[in-house]
Amino acid sequence: MKLKSKDLLGIAQLTKKEVEAIFRVTEDFKKKKRTDKPLSGKTLAMIFEKPSTRTRVSFECAIYQLGGLPVVLNSTEIQLSRGETIPDTARVLSGYVDGITIRTFEHQKVVELAKHASVPVINALSDFEHPCQALADLYTIYEKKGLSGIKVAYVGDGDNNVTNSLIFICALMGIPVSVASPKGYQPKQEVIETAKKLNPKAEVAVTADPKAAVMDADVIYTDVWVSMGAEAEAAKRKKALRLYQLNNALLGACRKKDYIVMHCLPAHRGDEITDDVMESNKSVVFGQAENRMHVQKAVLYFLLGGKDAN
Repeated sequence: MKLKSKDLLGIAQLTKKEVEAIFRVTEDFKKKKRTDKPLSGKTLAMIFEKPSTRTRVSFECAIYQLGGLPVVLNSTEIQLSRGETIPDTARVLSGYVDGITIRTFEHQKVVELAKHASVPVINALSDFEHPCQALADLYTIYEKKGLSGIKVAYVGDGDNNVTNSLIFICALMGIPVSVASPKGYQPKQEVIETAKKLNPKAEVAVTADPKAAVMDADVIYTDVWVSMGAEAEAAKRKKALRLYQLNNALLGACRKKDYIVMHCLPAHRGDEITDDVMESNKSVVFGQAENRMHVQKAVLYFLLGGKDAN
């Protein structure tokens, strides 16, 4: 099949059937059912305006293992840093490469890049969404728990890109999600409204009580309290979120003994999650990180025109 959009800017662009198709191809690549090089000769430009470990390495390895070539572009080293416009950059790169990923701050930059590029554009992180992370998250849940009859709880800063994309993909796939955050750090109303548009039957609960959120959860997720760009608010955020740490006391409120713990990384151990929880047998954090590469292989396969993807 072919994805309906030429780009992946956010989860809302996808359908449930497309997510399921991405997961089928992900599984083929991860389990080495496919060992061919379907993107042989393809080139992927990767623009980075934010530091990266997982995004850069997972995308570089993904395109390389599929037979293509990554071209890493630090924003300080290309003409964007000297005032070249996003539309000009999009048109120039479209003449050289088969696809573009961008990891940036303003989501509008991703939208503008896609608008003017004639090749697929993939949002590798913006301040509003992190769609590749959400796909890897849900694929990890699919591996560990299946996607039927489960509940997801997110505890911590609920007003960030990871939470937004997690809410969207859970809504799309019909998975109830509960977000526990203090006032001022809860998901924006527009995010809840978008989730309802994706699926009018979506179950999205927002609470200030972390114990209530995790009580019936099969999956318990957290993220950093201080996202990139919010460092000036670090002390304020840590004070506001201190009761939302994933620790054994909080997890003891979960009535299901086979729950899993997730974190998109990097983790600030001792803040949003404790060492013992990160290292426990409930944690699937590092498998979750590995799945970024496998899911992104599937995304690249569909968007860059794998030999049999259409």
